[in-house]
Amino acid sequence: MTMPAGVPPTHNTPADLALGFLTGGVIGASLTAFISGCVVEKTPLIVLGLVMPAVYGLFLFGTTLPRRAREAAVVPRTALAVIESLEAVGGETSDVPVRFELTVAPDEAPAYRVEIRQDINLVELPDYRPCGVVVVEYPPDRPWKTRIVKRPTPEWEERAAGAQVDSVPGPAMKSDSPAGCAGGLLTLLGLLLGAGAVLLLFRADLFGPDESGTSRRPSVSSSSTTTVTSGTGTVTVGPGRSMLDRGELRKAVESLTRGADERRALTVVVQDRLLTIVFSPTGVTSAGFDPRSLPYDRLPGLVEEARTTLGVVSPKSWQLSADGVTGSLTLRVMVTGDGGTGTLEADGQGKVLRRTGS
Repeated sequence: MTMPAGVPPTHNTPADLALGFLTGGVIGASLTAFISGCVVEKTPLIVLGLVMPAVYGLFLFGTTLPRRAREAAVVPRTALAVIESLEAVGGETSDVPVRFELTVAPDEAPAYRVEIRQDINLVELPDYRPCGVVVVEYPPDRPWKTRIVKRPTPEWEERAAGAQVDSVPGPAMKSDSPAGCAGGLLTLLGLLLGAGAVLLLFRADLFGPDESGTSRRPSVSSSSTTTVTSGTGTVTVGPGRSMLDRGELRKAVESLTRGADERRALTVVVQDRLLTIVFSPTGVTSAGFDPRSLPYDRLPGLVEEARTTLGVVSPKSWQLSADGVTGSLTLRVMVTGDGGTGTLEADGQGKVLRRTGS
């Protein structure tokens, strides 16, 4: 059949809306599953996030294959058309997207007006001008998919050179009619529901206790944030507070080791408002050290000594690390400023062993 002039293709059918909703759901679920799986190190979630888009793509390919086969079987018609107007709409390459408004005059059907967008090479762009006659092709059942034939046959090229095509009044059919907001809203809704479904179905893996019995949910108080996993623990104190304040560091360490008396640390890193502990693997008791054995009373003095005796000009930041991987506890304070960096090293009792200036 031939679409009457001025009737654009139908958009936002129930099938289109359902497909948009389903696509949004797959995108939201797969992204949420993949990212969550990487964060909590759960292989099934990662695999789900990768497999879901592939399965959905195969589903779409299979369901649309008959329609695409029917459309491919339709023999396009060739006709002459006159360019009513044209406008380049962007592009930074040699092929420029151009919006054409054409009057198409088939030999055995009524003329119709159509608006299309087609890429034209910059070198060939001067060949297209208003009132110029061109050769076009279009599927007889989808005239809005009209395309300009850039290399017509000699017969059609000769016809176009001597032809005169009369304009027909608008409005013009458009190959890309506005889809409206309903489709976008349904796609967004599907995305949110897909993400929520993954979080709900795998809430035990994402938010429940991990293998060591500690919770992955961060505990937030009015002045600090504590996060504990099987491998690390962090404490961040609020503005106006410092880990060097009296009793602050000891309290932070105890909050990360509470209920795990035998839990040992490989490394403890202290910054002004942040404490990070890297725990030794579960079941390994020989490696590392007890983070509660740090010489808390000496640490503020070591930081101050590093800031003032290492020759660092205008010290801006500091970091104290405690390392017990080799068996004996070693404390290192690194200070950074405009004049470079300096390092102070001390033993497990806080006795200074060496200094390295900038």
